[in-house]
Amino acid sequence: MSSNASPPGTAVLLLAIVIGAWGVNWSVGKVVLEHVTPIWATTLRMVPACIVLWVVLPASGRLAMPTRHDLPVILSVGLLHMVAFSVLAALGLQYLSAGRSVVLAYTTPLWVLPAARFFLGEAFTARRAAGLGLGVAGLLVLLQPAAVDWRDADVVRGHGLILLAAACWAACIVYGRAHRWTTPPFQLLPWQMLLASIAQLLLALAIEGVPRIAWSMELVALLGYSNLIGTVLAYWAMNTVNRDLPASVTSMGLLGVPVVGLLAADLALGERPDGALLLATGLIVAGIAIGTSVRRAR
Repeated sequence: MSSNASPPGTAVLLLAIVIGAWGVNWSVGKVVLEHVTPIWATTLRMVPACIVLWVVLPASGRLAMPTRHDLPVILSVGLLHMVAFSVLAALGLQYLSAGRSVVLAYTTPLWVLPAARFFLGEAFTARRAAGLGLGVAGLLVLLQPAAVDWRDADVVRGHGLILLAAACWAACIVYGRAHRWTTPPFQLLPWQMLLASIAQLLLALAIEGVPRIAWSMELVALLGYSNLIGTVLAYWAMNTVNRDLPASVTSMGLLGVPVVGLLAADLALGERPDGALLLATGLIVAGIAIGTSVRRAR
């Protein structure tokens, strides 16, 4: 942990903020896709958020020039998480429900835990194994073959895109923990978002062309939430969490996002949970409680 690390309680609180912000953001994103194509949807979320940061940080005197030691984490967060995860998830979300999409995206721990063990040397304790096992059981209940029509090409494409997004994010989480932080995460965020904004804008123009959007107050409000809460606040908090908590604990904690995402999809989109969904939610919550708990030394 670096000298800039926040207290453990603060890091856990920030993780809770990320869980809520990103859980709701999946339902918001699903509605946005009714008005905007997927890559432009991510671009319209990222670019305004980037502008906000570039206004706020210089005014507060907190804008810092990155050093060469910061470049790897700027690239990993900017490209792996902000671009690859966001774009792939948006592309997959157009084919699947918000609830199913958020659960698939947060299979990230399945990729992180073995990588954290082999590349970071983090202990794979019995407690973490039990928590992961319960979380995986919950995911398997949601993804049982009887619930998925694997003959539908769009369904297969949607699942594949979002699982690939999860793998990209897992790589970002593992590197974020291994990185030797010399600059506080919030001061690197505008540079990560600037890189992501440029990359997303180029991708959107190259793949989807100039957008044709029917603007409305609803769309502005949805994009406003995605910009300020789902992007600026959540990405800063996630950067800090990646620095201050073990990668495996972070990944287990993020299993709370699908729980919030499923609840938001139920309330906002009318995706009513069935018995299997309720069972899966219970297993995931139990996995979070066990996998993220830390036994204090006596």
